[in-house]
Amino acid sequence: MRDDRIEPQWIDAFEAVLRLCRAEPGETVCILAESQSRPLNLDLAELAAHRLGCRPFRLVVPTPRQVAPVPVRSTGASRALAGHPSALAALKASSLVLDLTREGLLHAPELKEILAAGARVLMVSDEHPEVLERLVPRPEDETPVKAAVRRCRAAAAMRVTSAAGTDLVVDMRGAATAGVWGWTDRPGTVAHWPGGVVVSFPRAGTVAGTLVLAPGDANLTFKRYVEAPVRLTLADDHVTAVEGDGVDARMMREYLAAWGDRAAHAVSHVGWGLNPRARREALLFGDRRDLNGTELRAAAGNFLFSTGANEFAGRYTEGHFDIPVFGCTIALDGEVVVKEGQPVA
Repeated sequence: MRDDRIEPQWIDAFEAVLRLCRAEPGETVCILAESQSRPLNLDLAELAAHRLGCRPFRLVVPTPRQVAPVPVRSTGASRALAGHPSALAALKASSLVLDLTREGLLHAPELKEILAAGARVLMVSDEHPEVLERLVPRPEDETPVKAAVRRCRAAAAMRVTSAAGTDLVVDMRGAATAGVWGWTDRPGTVAHWPGGVVVSFPRAGTVAGTLVLAPGDANLTFKRYVEAPVRLTLADDHVTAVEGDGVDARMMREYLAAWGDRAAHAVSHVGWGLNPRARREALLFGDRRDLNGTELRAAAGNFLFSTGANEFAGRYTEGHFDIPVFGCTIALDGEVVVKEGQPVA
């Protein structure tokens, strides 16, 4: 990605997603951003909304100060709003909110209040529009995600295994499960683009076993592919050991230790990708500043493992790892839903 200029096909991509969100002529569309948001995506969102006859406006708040002891990225919990009453009032008065903050509102404390007011919130991942263009959601993406959500909500246990040595068990009873297919068309709901993923937030103390990261798996917090095996031991819902001789294991150990916060070692969510158009190798094709890695989270058949905040288990932290693990077999109550990295219909 060299030249950040507006291209007509990128406006088309935003328009297509707004249509899926049922944006209507005359509808008020709030484009939420912060001072460090990607300007090109703001322009594209605004132009697409105008094409549909909507009434867009921009709400731009300052990017907050960095307060963590280490770099923070891709938490899904933007601090940009910080409970700002005037900003919240504008968001609650909008029927459609396009969230273009750096980290997104998915786990932000203000989201619940915004949704309760009836807004539809679409998080546009902080990606270069070339990524968004390739991953415009399609109507047929909805059905497999909804089916996966039903399976997870009905399951008592998830087991994840792999030839690399993974053997992880998750008690699914009481877990909160959500699926995202790339758009939101109902009041009081949130989605993100790119989409195509199902995730479950387990209750506290319900995850145990071993997760082995093999070369080619991805650490999206570091925006790099794993080059040497990393063995994570989990007990009572927490990563208790990070073993491995390579730089990947060493960096993970040091990053987790730097937080000085046990919650940063805990499980946030587990799930798998369902988007057949999302590509595992996507991190190789752009600068790190142009990629957020949502594409790999949605890549079909990956086991998406995440550490950090899990409000359903009563844990809050900015420490966060999102790790797509490829080649796994995922079973719910003994029924295989992903076999060796391939979704099972």
